[in-house]
Amino acid sequence: MKETDGQAVKTVRRLALDLGPYAEAVEKRLAAFEEVDFGRRLWRKDAFLWTGSAKEGSQIAASLGWLDVAEIMAANQDLLLKLRHEAHAGGFRRVVHMGMGGSSLAPLVMAKVLPLANEGLPLTVLDTTDPATIIRIEKEAPPEETLFIVASKSGTTAEPHAFGEFFYRLVFQAKGSSAGENFIAVTDPETPLAKLAAARNFRHVFLNFPDIGGRYSALSFFGLVPAVLAGADTEALLGQALRMQRACAGAIPVQANPGLVLGAVLGELGLAGRDKVTFITEKSIASLGLWLEQLLAESTGKEGKGLLPVTGEAAGPPGVYGDDRLFVFLRANNDEPSLAAGVKELKAAGHPVVTIEIDEPDQLGQEFYRWEVATAAAGAVLGINPFNQPNVQESKDNTNRLLDQAAKAGELPPESPLLMEAPLSIYSESLAPAAASVAAALASFLGQARPGGYLALMAYLTEDEDTSRALARLQAGLRGRLRLAVTVGYGPRFLHSTGQFHKGGPAGGLFLQFTCESGADALIPGAAYGFRIFKKAQALGDFKALGRHGRKVMRVHLGEDQAGGLARLEEIIGGMAQA
Repeated sequence: MKETDGQAVKTVRRLALDLGPYAEAVEKRLAAFEEVDFGRRLWRKDAFLWTGSAKEGSQIAASLGWLDVAEIMAANQDLLLKLRHEAHAGGFRRVVHMGMGGSSLAPLVMAKVLPLANEGLPLTVLDTTDPATIIRIEKEAPPEETLFIVASKSGTTAEPHAFGEFFYRLVFQAKGSSAGENFIAVTDPETPLAKLAAARNFRHVFLNFPDIGGRYSALSFFGLVPAVLAGADTEALLGQALRMQRACAGAIPVQANPGLVLGAVLGELGLAGRDKVTFITEKSIASLGLWLEQLLAESTGKEGKGLLPVTGEAAGPPGVYGDDRLFVFLRANNDEPSLAAGVKELKAAGHPVVTIEIDEPDQLGQEFYRWEVATAAAGAVLGINPFNQPNVQESKDNTNRLLDQAAKAGELPPESPLLMEAPLSIYSESLAPAAASVAAALASFLGQARPGGYLALMAYLTEDEDTSRALARLQAGLRGRLRLAVTVGYGPRFLHSTGQFHKGGPAGGLFLQFTCESGADALIPGAAYGFRIFKKAQALGDFKALGRHGRKVMRVHLGEDQAGGLARLEEIIGGMAQA
């Protein structure tokens, strides 16, 4: 790598690396990739790049279909465009996409980033069990004039199943036996969802490819069906993805392979302790962070290892960051000069920085592909299997047990708070019940923070602009107080994303969970409870799973007024003496 201003800088396909003293380790890793013929073996789907176990190797080899899915989807472009024309001609007013994690995050990003064509329909992505959100979506347009997508790889994911039942009942009430005309399923072959869709005569059933895991499915039917309905130019998106695919081909020298170069950087800096991958993103592409968050956290956070993505964090001066950060600057249109100036300061202070230029919205297709290759390569460097998620099921199992109890008793089991101080109540198994106040309990909890750790703010709240701004203020304030990486996630979305990292990744995290009473409820057809209990059970189930892994977790219940509870919490934390 050539030297510029004392720092190693290398540009590969709009990828600039400012790695300082870490450049040599990355060069050695790239040489090691070349020596083992990593690029060609990746394309041969050689599972032994990641494991020596034949059993695990079979699972990995059956998870690499994303490598060439862009070619397959390009061949299906006419089918996608026909779907858009059909929906437009059918008089639908909007599309509601119902999925979780890998089934929902790519559509959410594409709808926000890509320019939309005239025939595109407004797209709403539903990935929360929050009853207020579900009721709002119900009222935004008549259900009989809405095209619903139910998306689940396994066909058994609890949330989209509940969403689908809720809205199918509403459409059935309006249209009777023809209700299936308003529904599309995206799932793997032979799943319960595929069978249900056939029984109810769904308008379409798109059978995805079993050898593609959810978080690697952005360029498959899971990502492109909702995107094309929203009016995205999927042909251009796939064209850009194919450009990156060719740039990452097995015959390309490792030093010129943009996916492997980025993967070597992520893996080597992670091994060196720079394992908090912090995204600084211009507003026009800010939503890409949600997809990257899941890809990195769920792929690498296991066996006590992992790369923690930090997204949505307001950029700060170099002094607020510890020495565990790797910064990734996603730059588009250069429309926020203050971000570029801040990144320059970070480089000058010795922090490693990766800069990626995204010149056009359609280049999102390149970034989907680049980061999938990079994450796979980083997994090999870290010595983990980036294609499984061994800890995701635990919170689901806890939730199901709680829901079984609620179905029998009509409510969840009662809880006893550690202390109450209106409107806030504190629940924790990580603290002795001796705190005299909420402020004291929070101070004691946060006092357990250690360098190299992190704090996760887990909000089982109604997502809206005011709440997001309040959480961002808490994130920035706590980062300054603790000098730790602070992440923010809405539940249950993060259960299908950073939830794997929380339980399977490195120890040392603190977990601050927020809940609130739901004023409204929406009943789930066929269940003895509504979304209010479903959401609460998910929060409690995750709380128990974290505790079982020895994680330090506290729940702050905000009472009946979400905004008021958050305001009081901000006031208390803002008044705490600096550590």
